[in-house]
Amino acid sequence: MDELPELTSQDLTHLRRCVDLAREALADGDEPFGSVLVDPQGAVLREDRNRTAGGDQTRHPELELARWAAAHVAPEVRPACTVYTSGEHCPMCAAGHAWVGLGRIVYAGSTAQLTEWRHGWGLPAGPVAPLPINDVAPGLPVAGPALELADELRELHRQCAERDVAS
Repeated sequence: MDELPELTSQDLTHLRRCVDLAREALADGDEPFGSVLVDPQGAVLREDRNRTAGGDQTRHPELELARWAAAHVAPEVRPACTVYTSGEHCPMCAAGHAWVGLGRIVYAGSTAQLTEWRHGWGLPAGPVAPLPINDVAPGLPVAGPALELADELRELHRQCAERDVAS
């Protein structure tokens, strides 16, 4: 995996926004995930959050941003864009990202972290294998996790798990 040893202050700023979006998603009854698409100059092009509460489990923000980029960002610009996300892309989102031709992915929380947290809370595994991004899309540059955001992310996912078990 092509992970960077340290995240930049710009990376952390965008990742914090992703965590805010994840918090919004949780408050709205969705799973806590948020993502931001940034152009090569560092400007935010689009942001989104998880919208799966309605029953469509494909409404992940990473896939929504890839779809949006396919329609609104020139193909030659996409590889220089960065997607920031609160959680490492699932296989579906990693594939969508790669097929659209977007560039770097920076995530706050890893698939391994989320899998460990969920296991520790006694939750069942999801229906899709918890693969790292580069197992699905080997050429994508990735960075993460942001250890300084781990406690906050774990708490959001714990709240989600408790809500789901209670319902």
